[in-house]
This record gives sequence, structure tokens and C-alpha cells, in this order.
Amino acid sequence: MSPLDDFFRLGETVTLGSHTFEPGEIKEFARKYDPQRFHVDEAEAERSVFGRLCASGWHTCAMWMRYNLAHREDTDEMPWDGPGPRPQFGPSPGFEKLKWLKPVYAGDTITFTRRAVAHRALASRPGWRLMTLMCEAVNQDGDKVLEFESAVLIQAG
Repeated sequence: MSPLDDFFRLGETVTLGSHTFEPGEIKEFARKYDPQRFHVDEAEAERSVFGRLCASGWHTCAMWMRYNLAHREDTDEMPWDGPGPRPQFGPSPGFEKLKWLKPVYAGDTITFTRRAVAHRALASRPGWRLMTLMCEAVNQDGDKVLEFESAVLIQAG
């Protein structure tokens, strides 16, 4: 493995953290960003296909990002033995294959993970690499509730 593979923890599933989705938080997020009835009103949620209050999928994604960024800040402490300066995370050019596999209900505790699966040099941007991540979240029962494939630019050169 190369120093970059080690630094990016290529192939390793990294636990980013866990979060319990409380009813007030679910409603507050939904009122601002996804005001569907099953996210903002418990009585309406009971009559919906979900049967009870559940978080917006976008809320679940936003929490994955929050925990990802908090964990990424910890990489400043990781040793760097490779050539050149320490790699620096840049922006993401996007994601694909987003799936909300199961509802996240009020009271659920969700654990967020990521796994770097590949990285490659960018011919169009010397000194930068594109890293591909598999991103997931599971509930307290071990059921996967979220998955998507993400990309992130890395200044490494």
C-alpha cells in the first residue's frame, strides 16, 4: 500500500459517530427543509405509511455530513510519512446512488460510517486526487437506513 492508501484508510470502514434523532429535532429540521406531514406532526405521521414520526432522509444525510466533518477534523492528528505536504481535503464534486433504505424514527440511534474505496490523480488538476467513499448509516438494531457513494477532492501533491 502507498502512504496515501494508509492515510485515506483505503478499504477500512471508519465509524464517524452516532446520533439519536429526537422528536423536537426531527420536527424543527422538517419545518425548515422538508415540511411533509409525517415529519412535522405526530398524529399525521401515525396515519401515514410510516405509522409514526420519522426524520427526513435529508436530515439523515445532513447528520452523516456533520459527523463526517467532525471526524475529518481529527485527521490533522494522523501521522503523515509520505512524500510532499500532508494531504488536505477539499470540496466534494457530488454523490450518487443515494438510498434511504428504512425510515429513521423518533428515538432511533443512527451510527454513521464511511469507507474509502479508491483514489486517483486528476489529469485536469495537477496535485489533486479524487477519492471515492462508500457512506452508510445503521440504526440501533443494525439495519442499514442510508447508503450513498460520495466523491471528495484531495490536494495531495
